[in-house]
Amino acid sequence: MAHLLLVEDDELLRDGLCAQLMHAGHSVDAAGDGAQAQALLESKRVDGVVLDLGLPPVQGVPMDGFAVLRWIRQRMPHLPVLILTARDDIDDRVQGLNAGADDYLTKPFDMAELLARLGAMLRRSRMPAFGGSLQTEGPPQHRLRLDHQLPMAWLGDEAMELTHREWSLLTLLVKQLGQVVGREEVLAVWQTQAAEGGAAGSGSNALEVYVHRLRRKLQDSGLNIRNVRGLGYMLELQAP
Repeated sequence: MAHLLLVEDDELLRDGLCAQLMHAGHSVDAAGDGAQAQALLESKRVDGVVLDLGLPPVQGVPMDGFAVLRWIRQRMPHLPVLILTARDDIDDRVQGLNAGADDYLTKPFDMAELLARLGAMLRRSRMPAFGGSLQTEGPPQHRLRLDHQLPMAWLGDEAMELTHREWSLLTLLVKQLGQVVGREEVLAVWQTQAAEGGAAGSGSNALEVYVHRLRRKLQDSGLNIRNVRGLGYMLELQAP
């Protein structure tokens, strides 16, 4: 599932929501005010934020949910944010959406609806048309995520060191997870890129070399690149 940040000042509600979200399969970090939220976002990579608007001041300085949302949008423009608040006035809804929220849900709410809205928001965020990332399923420490805006890839919380050709190959494999990626498809993409120093050309022999490199980097990740004889390669999730 996803790694979420819950920003809620009501301790009882915060603890209850964390328990419910974790029961649904998500991993959750929680913050009780805007400063804690900013510190967590600067130190950890999250897939989405559930944000209350009525946050308390920090050392006497006002920092409500709108301030946190603006801060997020300045630094992480594609991070999905769902506002969860008791403010049900239409002006607050419009202000929240115009400030960059992806969705808005008012309290009291039904947990099934919150989970459904979160799921839809996270799915949209991973679509390339939304500037999002590609991500595989699985335990957080084994989850593979590709962010095309940077571009960078992470395995769990660890950034992967990839050459341009390794990045192109891995992107094709993740986009077509569980399906065969033909050799010709990979080589056609490589033809549009500059040659890499020390690479053994850009033909089938070189492709075997890069597949071998990626297999080593994905070792113990729960992901495997399978050679489909005569057709190409397939990225697959191994059975636990």
